[in-house]
Amino acid sequence: MLYKFKSKAAGDLIMLEPNGRRVLEIVGKDAGPKGIILPADMPAAVAALEGAIAREEADQQALADEARAKGETPPRFDNVSLRQRAVPFLDMLRRCQKAGQEIVWGV
Repeated sequence: MLYKFKSKAAGDLIMLEPNGRRVLEIVGKDAGPKGIILPADMPAAVAALEGAIAREEADQQALADEARAKGETPPRFDNVSLRQRAVPFLDMLRRCQKAGQEIVWGV
């Protein structure tokens, strides 16, 4: 399954199901087949995504530092980070918030 996010203020954004579901859960939306993010909800969604990105990066850095301190090889993480997956969605949120347009999916 794919998530296709649409808005009048930005181009369509397509995400694979696991990535789209994760982003929607982070911003506090039901990851169902249809939904909407209203402009009033967008500042909180941006803050939630930025917070999740910062936590993921801090956790990964802490695990790598801990492994180095023990003389072990640092762990490997996903090749594509949450930051890389979320940046296009963050851009869409910001554009839509500025234009006062909602983001929908599954319609």
